[in-house]
Amino acid sequence: MSALPAPASRPKTGLLLLLISLVASIAAYGMVGLGLRGRVPSDIVIYGLTLGGAYLLAWGVVRWVAPRADPVLLPIAGMLGGLGLAMIYRLLPADIADEQALWLLIGLAAFVLTLVVVRDDRVLDGYTYTIGLLGLMLLLLPVVPGIGLTINGARLWARVGPFTFQPAEFGKILIVIFLASYLSAKRELLEAGVGRLGLPRAKDLGPLLLAWGASLAVLFLERDLGASMLFFGIFVVMLWIASGRLGYLLTGGLLFALGGAIGYLALPHVQNRVAYWLHALEPANVHDIGYGQLAQSWFALASGGLVGTGLGRGSPDLIPFPASDFILSAFGEELGMLGTAAILLLFVGLIGRGLRIALDRVDAFGRLLATGLTVTIALQTFTIAAGVTRLIPLTGVPLPLVSYGGTSRVATFIMIALLVRISAGPWQPARRSAT
Repeated sequence: MSALPAPASRPKTGLLLLLISLVASIAAYGMVGLGLRGRVPSDIVIYGLTLGGAYLLAWGVVRWVAPRADPVLLPIAGMLGGLGLAMIYRLLPADIADEQALWLLIGLAAFVLTLVVVRDDRVLDGYTYTIGLLGLMLLLLPVVPGIGLTINGARLWARVGPFTFQPAEFGKILIVIFLASYLSAKRELLEAGVGRLGLPRAKDLGPLLLAWGASLAVLFLERDLGASMLFFGIFVVMLWIASGRLGYLLTGGLLFALGGAIGYLALPHVQNRVAYWLHALEPANVHDIGYGQLAQSWFALASGGLVGTGLGRGSPDLIPFPASDFILSAFGEELGMLGTAAILLLFVGLIGRGLRIALDRVDAFGRLLATGLTVTIALQTFTIAAGVTRLIPLTGVPLPLVSYGGTSRVATFIMIALLVRISAGPWQPARRSAT
């Protein structure tokens, strides 16, 4: 049984930070209107009241069901979501942007629902294999005939009735919960290693090889390089944390490189991603839609300079699909290096608080769950930031809470809610004293 966190002594700090994030989000929306049309959007009052009401309602639920929670998580998530929504209004037609605004509200509703339903994160530890099976089913749902959809060469989407979504976004949350439960139960067996580096014994390689095979299945069946890399990376990091053995990290790295080589040799989709990465800035390629994404991304970042052109005053629409894979480049052009650094620092703050929550937990399951959720957000952020700056090939992973994509936004709010619950401990509603 884990010790409960100490009561939070800074609820006013959390509210103040949330109000700052709300003001920044509304101001960004207003600046987009000024930059594009020379006037503040006529619906900015309705926009502000709707966003403010949703944020304050979420904060009120946190104070009600998780009063000891970390006060910083929701304000950071709110600011990232608000800034991303303002940029989506700048880049996309109003009807599509309105749809993304609705998804932001749905994400906040999912945040609230998760906190209310999951009263104690340790309850999840009792459904290890059920949760794992559901997570695997969601990961592979897009390959089911009649349900899966192929878009831009990747089979990531599923259509169930009138709803179209990316099931892997929710599947990865369930996989993280499963891994936290499974690895916490097997921790003593995993701690045994061979040699000074603690290399895994032959009989302990089963889970690592199974995860490797599952990630390759996602790559080959769904043509989803990003989900494959993310899934295996999460598993290797959580296995390393659970075992405390560097050998698992090294072995996982070798398997990752081998899987990447196999994917490159077997899949033209992966070969194209690598070719775009290597040859994007060659003069003959900069106007090609594949190579041009990276080339125009670099041009946008260079045009932004130190302080940017101002929201709505740049030309990020020259980048193909800027609202999804390259929204960070759009911020780089219009907010400059300082604005881009500020957004990345928000992610650093979110990741740092998540790791702090993991360190504060006494029980293995809570520690691993907080670590896994935080690593998921960290790997996604690194992958997209490194991709748009041409440090690594593009993978198609969305920037959490910021990029276009309703499913990703809702899934990330659920992860934030779980981190809030872990930081707060079990929900213990106040009871009336006997009279």
